[in-house]
Amino acid sequence: MTIQVFGHKSPDTDSTGSPIVWAWYLNEVKGVAAAPKLLGEPNTEAAFMLQRWGLEKPEIIADVADDAAVVIVDTNNPAELPANINGADVQAIIDHHKLVGGLETKGPIDITIRPLACTATIMHDLMGDDAAKMPEAVKGAALTCILSDTLEFRSPTTTAHDKAVAEKLAGELGINISEYAAEMFAAKSDVSSFSDAELIRMDSKEYEVDGTKFRVSVLETTAPGVVLDRKASLMDSMTSVAAEDGVDQVLLFVVDILNEEATLLVPNDLVKTVAAKSFGADAAGDTVVLPGIMSRKKQIIPNLKV
Repeated sequence: MTIQVFGHKSPDTDSTGSPIVWAWYLNEVKGVAAAPKLLGEPNTEAAFMLQRWGLEKPEIIADVADDAAVVIVDTNNPAELPANINGADVQAIIDHHKLVGGLETKGPIDITIRPLACTATIMHDLMGDDAAKMPEAVKGAALTCILSDTLEFRSPTTTAHDKAVAEKLAGELGINISEYAAEMFAAKSDVSSFSDAELIRMDSKEYEVDGTKFRVSVLETTAPGVVLDRKASLMDSMTSVAAEDGVDQVLLFVVDILNEEATLLVPNDLVKTVAAKSFGADAAGDTVVLPGIMSRKKQIIPNLKV
């Protein structure tokens, strides 16, 4: 049985690239049949990665069958996984997020959750000397994942080890990190072809805070003005997205990669209260700038209050 390797819904670069990296390792090093999968269309940066390194886009799946062998990467949250995930045969989890709970397995499994910025960094460590055997395309995917999750080492989630692994991979590939990251972020910032609802869901996760369900969406960009020019229609779309997705409120943070700050859209009093209680910010208008806020995992989610 071929092991399906996948990350979370609304796949970003890490949840697109890391399944490719680990499926390569299982196939070529461990001799175990494996295939990368996606739980949705990859974002524009992830699509750039696939094109840049000549990688085939993994098959998009809607669910998993009972007893299907799977490896979960870049998440351990059932809300971000297929509906039947607890019916599948989960064989391993490789992740860098907090332990959420709720997953049920058929038996004991390998779980690796480490406080690093990127799943691909963990995979590089788990491979040991075998990491050197990765072909250029797979190394390129791993490098792209790390630069994406660290925002080229600007994110507070970045560790010295993430940076060291990225620099090692870049050296092996002959890649200038700054130039390559600029290409990545330009691709990520091109959101002209996406509807408001697609933008809201592009990089988003569901979290509950004191009984209030949020869809916490982040748009990382080097051109925040392009997104903020659409703030009125984006705020209008938040209502329908929240209703369709069964949450109480959408929180949309537009992260300015270069200026290292986030702008939170403030459509109503609930979000105004969230801004004040969570970040000490006085939202007088329909947006509020949050200096230094770059990471949903480390700075946004842990601080959310209602």
